[in-house]
Amino acid sequence: MRSKLLSGLSMTARFMSGTRGLLLLVLVSFQSLAAPQIQTWQTDNGAHVLFLPATEIPMLDVRIVFDAGSARDHGLSGLAVLTNGLLVEGAAGRNSQAIAEEFESVGAQVDYSAARDMAVLGVRSLTEARYLEKALAVLKQVLTQPDFPEDAYQRELNRMKVSVKARQQSPAAIASEAFYKALYRDHPYATPVSGTKESLERMTRQAVLDFYRQYYVAANATVAIVGNVSREQAEKIVAELLAGLPAGEKAAPLPAVKPLQKAEKIVIEYPSAQTHIYVGQPGVKRGDPDYMALYVANHIFGGSGFASRLMQVVREENGLAYSVYSYFSPMREQGPFAMGMQTKNSQTDQALALLNEELEKYVAEGPSEDELEASLSNITGGFPLNIDSNGKLLDYIAMIGFYNLPTDYLDKFIPEVSKVTVDKINDALKRRIHPQKMVTVIVGKAVNRKAVNSE
Repeated sequence: MRSKLLSGLSMTARFMSGTRGLLLLVLVSFQSLAAPQIQTWQTDNGAHVLFLPATEIPMLDVRIVFDAGSARDHGLSGLAVLTNGLLVEGAAGRNSQAIAEEFESVGAQVDYSAARDMAVLGVRSLTEARYLEKALAVLKQVLTQPDFPEDAYQRELNRMKVSVKARQQSPAAIASEAFYKALYRDHPYATPVSGTKESLERMTRQAVLDFYRQYYVAANATVAIVGNVSREQAEKIVAELLAGLPAGEKAAPLPAVKPLQKAEKIVIEYPSAQTHIYVGQPGVKRGDPDYMALYVANHIFGGSGFASRLMQVVREENGLAYSVYSYFSPMREQGPFAMGMQTKNSQTDQALALLNEELEKYVAEGPSEDELEASLSNITGGFPLNIDSNGKLLDYIAMIGFYNLPTDYLDKFIPEVSKVTVDKINDALKRRIHPQKMVTVIVGKAVNRKAVNSE
């Protein structure tokens, strides 16, 4: 949820007072226009369902989220992505072209993807019966009757192998993979989502079948549904859609992420015009009690575009990078806190030193009251735009359900953000961010660089 911060952090007292008034107005306005209550239930075969009526347009969005991301690959990196991608390549005896034509014939859009935590499958359709019924029928076949045809399996596997080779030519991809490996080590989050050369060579179609049978089950599913249907219709839609899925079992809990014990610097030589830098540590997981304080803290520090501290210091004042940023990426277990930028090879040491200096200073001193006021104004003012469409609401509803967040998360987001204070930020930063125990990954061509330890 990255948004632009109001410029001009040196505000006058009068503007500060006006900002507080504006924030109060936004809070009152948002609460008076709060989204309809999320309705929840569980299907007979164990799926968790979240439903949000949205009557403004005759559309329906359905997304089934499985705890079947790459964290479940069990040493065969790329398995979750390959399994998910093959769902639409053949089902109920139809090939990928026939499936695509079925969706297109009613103007429906199919949605599928896999990440570290989750794999998703869904559809967007008009709610008129002649369109919706066909779209849901095809989605059900894709979900419950995938064929995983051999020719499609080989084609997708080869495509992933080509993608791995392409990533080896991308300094950004090389840096990202090295960063996750160093950050998570033996944790399931450590391996690339889309596989490695070695794992894809060991891949088998049987592994795909086994993965599907274990994880694409009702007890391991969260269904998010947003659109212009009644509760009764929504219940019938979900029950019919999942009727062909076995109940199965929920995926086992992931292991906790181990904290870093010391700093680590990884330098990888690459003949690029610019050096790519990542610095970070394990951050927070979804539902973490410190999340709101750290979210606002990061918005000020490196998550708000041109007005962030990092952008002001690294780019505007020193001209060391075109873009510099930081973010928290919460997941089921601790996702990364990361800072990143690209800089000229000859400026690597200077840019990295400044990046670390700013982090140490921020953790030690925290933000000013002016920075906090501006950040709160920007976050609360922009939040309604984050939920102004069915698609955006679906993203939130699916996240809320998958991570077992409170169903009033959307209604309470602005009030909870508004409670963040400088003291809360300082407390959270000092407890959760450890500048002396960061992983640093540098990928680029060495030019007057100190301590080059290439891997």
